[in-house]
Amino acid sequence: MRIRLLTALSLFIALIVSTTPTSAQAPHLKVVATFSILGDVVHSIAGDNIDLTVLVGPDGDTHSYEPVPQDSVALTNANLIFENGLGFETWLDDLYTAAGGQAQRIVVSQGIIPGKITVGDETGETDPHIWQNPYNYVRVAEIVRDTLSAADTTNAVTYQLNANAYISQLLEADTYILQQVQKLPADQRKLVTNHDAFGYFASRYGLEIVGTALGSVSTEGANGSAANLAKLVGDIRATGTRAIFPENIENADVVNQVAQEAGVKIGAPLCSDALTPADGPCPTYLQMIHYNIDSIVAALTQ
Repeated sequence: MRIRLLTALSLFIALIVSTTPTSAQAPHLKVVATFSILGDVVHSIAGDNIDLTVLVGPDGDTHSYEPVPQDSVALTNANLIFENGLGFETWLDDLYTAAGGQAQRIVVSQGIIPGKITVGDETGETDPHIWQNPYNYVRVAEIVRDTLSAADTTNAVTYQLNANAYISQLLEADTYILQQVQKLPADQRKLVTNHDAFGYFASRYGLEIVGTALGSVSTEGANGSAANLAKLVGDIRATGTRAIFPENIENADVVNQVAQEAGVKIGAPLCSDALTPADGPCPTYLQMIHYNIDSIVAALTQ
């Protein structure tokens, strides 16, 4: 009799539990990242715990980007917006205002000492390309981690663990670049690229920016003036620079012209302001870091 009562009680409790409504799962944070490199870092830390929208996708040029209607919708619905700042997303303020956005905006360059452009028509202007020094992105990863943890305390431990692992990989990548640069003779540590996107990289790893084909930190409306191109050809010859590098976000016509006139080789296209699609050489930020330095060393040591 006692066994029957216990069995009946167990069945009754199971029935109550199965029919009691559970609390609804909290909706994911809606997060926007302005461009693909930053979006990859956010995804690496958040995983599938957020709904992430990246505005400027693979091979996209954030300097000259023209927002589309879906971007306005994403900003309207967002809880958080991660942006580079330093004048990189010149279109973002107007888009945010037009969208009536209420999301928290997080400028990930906060706390990082801005670099300055050292060549071309915009010498002395602020350089927004902080990601070219992975050590800067240790700080960015910390900002992403802390912001997500504060906004979504349920998954805070996950964000912290993912960020710790990611920061370790960034520090390993930084060490790798330092080691690879040592393969270059000191007099060959010279860079010529399409636009001035590699100042933080050059400063961190002891390379010299000889010049850029577009003579600009931005890619907007620039085909390279005749005067700039003539000067660049002369500088390449005078410094003994061995290669010029196109970039994944820009047409290589001007680079090809400079290489032909200066008599130097054309290196593999570097990933400058964007990742590539999944089948390209830079589908993630960490892969981009390794690809760029490997491409630079290969071209300058051949």
